[in-house]
Amino acid sequence: MSTLRDLAEEHTHLRPADIDHLHRIAGDWQLLSDLSFADLLLWVPVDADGTFLCVAQVRPTTAPTAYQDDQVGRIVGGPEVAHLGVAYSQGRIWREGDPVWYGDVPARHEAIPVRLRTAEGEAGEVIAVVGRDTNLSTARTPSQLELNYLTTADDLAQMIADGTFPPPRHPGETTSAPRVGDGLVRLDAGGKVTYASPNAQSAYRRLGYASHLVGEDLAALHRRLAGDPLDGTEASNGILAALRGEAPPRREIDARGATMLTRALPLMPAGVPIGALVLVRDITEVRRRDRALITKDATIREIHHRVKNNLQTVAALLRLQARRVSMPEARVALEESVRRVASIALVHETLSMSSDEAVEFDGIVDRVASAATEVAVTEVSVGMRRRGSFGVLPAEIATSLVMVLNELLLNAVEHGFPPADEADDAPAPAVAGPEFVPAAVPEADPSVRPEVVVSAHRFRKMLHVSVTDNGRGLPPDFDAERGSRLGLQIVRALVTGELRGTIELRAGANGGTEAMLIVPLARSANEGRSQP
Repeated sequence: MSTLRDLAEEHTHLRPADIDHLHRIAGDWQLLSDLSFADLLLWVPVDADGTFLCVAQVRPTTAPTAYQDDQVGRIVGGPEVAHLGVAYSQGRIWREGDPVWYGDVPARHEAIPVRLRTAEGEAGEVIAVVGRDTNLSTARTPSQLELNYLTTADDLAQMIADGTFPPPRHPGETTSAPRVGDGLVRLDAGGKVTYASPNAQSAYRRLGYASHLVGEDLAALHRRLAGDPLDGTEASNGILAALRGEAPPRREIDARGATMLTRALPLMPAGVPIGALVLVRDITEVRRRDRALITKDATIREIHHRVKNNLQTVAALLRLQARRVSMPEARVALEESVRRVASIALVHETLSMSSDEAVEFDGIVDRVASAATEVAVTEVSVGMRRRGSFGVLPAEIATSLVMVLNELLLNAVEHGFPPADEADDAPAPAVAGPEFVPAAVPEADPSVRPEVVVSAHRFRKMLHVSVTDNGRGLPPDFDAERGSRLGLQIVRALVTGELRGTIELRAGANGGTEAMLIVPLARSANEGRSQP
């Protein structure tokens, strides 16, 4: 389905500013649809012969729709859209005519011209027409609520024709709440309540106001009800601003453990301020859940922070012990443990600064790669490069994957580009493995700059990772499955166990060694459940 902008740009000569205004109307016209108990269709002229194109549609939540099928994309001309032509050419709201039938559904047509005000604040030319089509199959004597809805809808329709609705949207605001059904209060020009819907009355009652709202000065009432004087002043000033013809941002009022969201809209048909429309919604439970989530998130971040501190303490103790050990083999084992613990601490450090249980993994990989070149025992300067992006990974994947990459990167540097004495005595592959016959290992090309490349891309909910070096490469009889070194055992256990993935160690296409990992990003629905 094409968007409003696509349809308008393809079939009309509307300016970008005109299309932006139509977007604002389509973003805020659910309010008018609900107040009108009618479908709203946004029509734009296609040709000078009276043909119109429907670029947007909204159905009411307060009444049955007049259309079972979506009308967006329809191009219609002739008698069927004569009422749209009158509104467009004459610049007035069209309400004449008899009901029409769509199949077995009777409907009433209305047409509202759409204007975009000029930079000087004057009403500009008509750029489109809003069709207001009401399903008459359930017509009955309207109640007081319905009469107030319809009266307010007529005022907003006139403001669309004047170019004063919808009002400018404030940065960061959405159009989802509050809605008409949440609670509606209508004010006269003096700020007194002339009508309050039952839901609005209930919302104020929860704030502690048990009397009827009709006749009350709403701005003064907000000042009295708010538990925080600052909140009360802001909510009160919002009402007064709407009465002056401005469109204030949404405000919240907290009182007696309850929270109410308010939105005030000016009513200015034909440019004359006649009062304001105030939509209210009881959001007490929403805010309670928000506070609970904030507390939970803060607790989780604090736990990750403490885990990171504890891991760093463990790493420091191991490092201290390594300095006191006289056996070279024991010192090397302790230093490797320090690096492994530090890599896990990196994940928890990132999680401690995140609002959810997911991490941006690229930064972690870059830090692990940088550390690998600094601590690896080698006589040459090995470059590290990342190609592609890991993206955001859940914590359970990130913790295991960082250990795997830490082992692969360290081994790629140390065994792919070993010191000269090690190369002469006991050469090893670019990834950890068993002892091999020295004569079987090829020599690295001295003219090529030593480099390790980490590549990552996502495909069909799988993460594909490769760690490639241009070092000495693997000996011909290398067997990853029989590898006895701890690093390789850790890698295999984490990849096949925790990550539910696969790993392959092979000779690189242009020399060196390549480790290929494939890790599923979507876990099975039954994973983690106990089996019978």
